[in-house]
Amino acid sequence: MDTDEARSRTYAGRMSMTMDAPAADRPPVTGGPSLPQKRELVTSIPGPKSEAWIARKQAAVSAGVGTMMPVYAVAAGGGVIIDVDGNSLIDLGSGIAVTNVGNADPHVTAAVIEQVQRFTHTCFTITPYDGYVEVAEALNRLTPGGHAKRTALFNSGAEAVENAIKIARYYTGKSAVVAFDHGYHGRTNLTMALTAKAMPYKAGFGPFAPDVYRAPMSYPYRDGLSGAEAAARAIHTMEKQIGADRLAAIIIEPIQGEGGFVVPAPGFLPALQKWANENNVVFIADEVQTGFARTGQMFASEHEGIVPDMITLAKGIAGGLPLAAVTGKAEIMDAPHAGGLGGTYGGNPIATAAALGALKVYDEHDLLGRARELEAIILDELTTLQARDGRIGDIRGRGAMMAIELVDEHGAPDAALTNRVAKHCHVNGVVVLTCGTDGNVIRLLPPLSISDELLREGIRVIGEALEAN
Repeated sequence: MDTDEARSRTYAGRMSMTMDAPAADRPPVTGGPSLPQKRELVTSIPGPKSEAWIARKQAAVSAGVGTMMPVYAVAAGGGVIIDVDGNSLIDLGSGIAVTNVGNADPHVTAAVIEQVQRFTHTCFTITPYDGYVEVAEALNRLTPGGHAKRTALFNSGAEAVENAIKIARYYTGKSAVVAFDHGYHGRTNLTMALTAKAMPYKAGFGPFAPDVYRAPMSYPYRDGLSGAEAAARAIHTMEKQIGADRLAAIIIEPIQGEGGFVVPAPGFLPALQKWANENNVVFIADEVQTGFARTGQMFASEHEGIVPDMITLAKGIAGGLPLAAVTGKAEIMDAPHAGGLGGTYGGNPIATAAALGALKVYDEHDLLGRARELEAIILDELTTLQARDGRIGDIRGRGAMMAIELVDEHGAPDAALTNRVAKHCHVNGVVVLTCGTDGNVIRLLPPLSISDELLREGIRVIGEALEAN
C-alpha cells in the first residue's frame, strides 16, 4: 500500500468512527436561547458519559491543562449549559466573561455561517478583507474618548496586552512597565511577568521578561485607603523605584478580574492617568474581562470617566470566538513600522464576522441596562446572604461582574471554604468560578442573557453551599 492510499484509509476510518457514533453520544444540533431555561440534574455530577470523557482527557491531553467542572458540554444558551449526560446547569461563568451576549446568539451564529461559506482565512496582512476594517472602525467609535484612534486585532487577551506593551515601548523609546498587585494579564512570557499570582500561572515557568515592575493596588476592603491616598502610594513607588524617565507604560484593569474582582476606590484611576499623562507614560486599561457591557457600561473605564491612551480588549468582543484588539490614540498606534504588528490569525475573518454579529446585539439591545438589572438582583441576594453569614467579608463589583470575598472568623482569607462552596455548587448544577490572589473569592459572571429566575436560583445554591460548609 502506498503512502497516499494509507493516509486516505486512515482519514476515512476516522470519519467513519465519528459519524457512526451513537446519536446519544453526539452533541444535539440545537443550542442557543431556544434551550429550556432551567436547572435540571438527571444524573449525579459528573454523570457516566462525562466520566468517560474525563478518562479520555486524562489519556490524551496534557496534565497541565486543568478543568474546573467535571462535565462535558454539548449545548449552551440563555443562562444554561447542557452536558453530555443531559444535565442542565446554571451558567454563572460565561466561559470567563466571554459569552456576554449569550451562547450561540442568532446574530453571531448567522454571521459566522455566512462568513464560513465565503472563506475561512486569507491572513489580513496578505490579502485583507472588510470585516477586519469594520471591527476596527467600530472599536474606534465605541471606546472612550473622542480623539482619533487606530486599532490592531489579535487572537487573545494576552496577545493584545503583549502588543500594547510593544507599541508603548516603541512610541516612548522607554522600556520599563508597571503593573499592579493582584493584576492578571495573561500567560505568555511577558504577560506572566505582568501577572501577580504565582500559582497556577507563573510557578516553574520563569525567567520572565525583564523591566517589569509592580505597584500597590487600591483594595478598599483590605487597605482602607481613599482613592487619592492609594494613588499617592502607587505614584511614590513608581517615582522612587523606577523613575518616570524610564517608564514606558502602566497597565491596569479598571476592575481586577482573576485578582479578586477588586474595584479601586473612587479617584484612584483618574489620579494615575493624570500622573501618566504628565510624565509621558502611556496609560493602558486592560479591559479584556471588563469590556463589552459586562460592568453596566460598555467599558469599565467609563465608570470613572478615564480615557486610556490604549485599551486592550478580548473575551466579550466576539460572542465566543477568539478575537482581541488594541485600540488607542492614533499617534501611539501608528508609531511602529509597517509589518511590526500582525500575525497569521489576528483578526481572522470568522472571528471578525462573529464580532460584528455580537456588536449588533450590543447596539440593538439594552445590554448595559440589563447588566445593571443583574447587578441589582445579585446585590439583593448576596446582601441577604451576608446578613446570615459573616464569612462573607465583602461584596463588590459592578454590573454582571460581582463577587464575594470569604474569610474566617478572624477576617483572614479562607481559600478552603471557598473551594468547598464552589464544589458544592458544581455538583448541584451551578457553574461558579473562584479567583483572588488568596483563592478566597467567588466570582459571578452570568451571561447577560440569563433570566432573573435562573440568576436568583443560582445564588440560592451558593447560599445552600455556605450553610452546608
